Amino acid sequence: MAKKSRTKARDRVTTDGEVGPREPCPCGSGKRYKACHGSAGGAYVARPFAGLVAERDLVALREFVPSATAPLTVGDRAVLLGSLLPAAAPAMVRDSGEVWLGLQVRHGFGDPARDLGAVLEKALATDEPGIVGLVDPPGAGPRLQDLVDDEPLAVTVHDGFEWWLGDVDERDEEMAQALEQANGAVAPTARLTAVEAAYWVDAGAKEHLRWVLPHEERAVLDALARLHVAGGDSIAEGSKLVGMFRAHGLVTPVWDLPPGTGPEAIEEPMAAFAQRLEEALGQHTDLSSEERSARTMLANSQVTLR
Repeated sequence: MAKKSRTKARDRVTTDGEVGPREPCPCGSGKRYKACHGSAGGAYVARPFAGLVAERDLVALREFVPSATAPLTVGDRAVLLGSLLPAAAPAMVRDSGEVWLGLQVRHGFGDPARDLGAVLEKALATDEPGIVGLVDPPGAGPRLQDLVDDEPLAVTVHDGFEWWLGDVDERDEEMAQALEQANGAVAPTARLTAVEAAYWVDAGAKEHLRWVLPHEERAVLDALARLHVAGGDSIAEGSKLVGMFRAHGLVTPVWDLPPGTGPEAIEEPMAAFAQRLEEALGQHTDLSSEERSARTMLANSQVTLR
């Protein structure tokens, strides 16, 4: 009798954003997925912001935009969504009564939309100024989608974190030091207007463009492979599509740009590229051998989030 394969289903490599049992859990715990949110009763949600019009900008602000804000409509209470709050707080109730909700928080409870919903609900229930967070898993309850009006985000990208001062009349030495440290880590960033959820960043030696896409990953890979072979994947002179990353169920292609390009210079080219991408997404013929090679290269070119 032939020996059974020692390669079990749990060892198989997954594709298109799936999480393998032996891979690190996406919640950031450091455990393998099978021992964390992939275990029985695990709560990991691969696409937590699905269904929201602002899904793509939420992913961008949570994962790679250093300093940005957007007002949220939540009943009659003023709520400000921020990429990162002071002390990385999940939420804050300000002296004015305004609620601030932070996106760049790693609770690790498996469903960021539920975590945000629980924190927001908790903050809305108090008028006492201070930090609001979660200590234990929130359990069942409203998610962010259930609490906010479903509308596009009016995103403001900031050069630094001076907006942290908000309703504070005076800054003390501790606050000044915190601002100085936080501002020192901010890379100049801009949100393009020609297309949705595309962000330019000046990383010093290079400039980058990251564009969060709503399409299914297989379709994106096919379309980008077609464009690459046709010479249509560049968005500016000297630019290069260097790879992509996956976050919260969405794929984000990344381009390197020559230093000095700036966001204004790529507005019109990005609009033209978006049209080319839509046309490529509409093609359903089999990929050529050259296009298949380009697809494999792109699928294997994973870039870091920050």
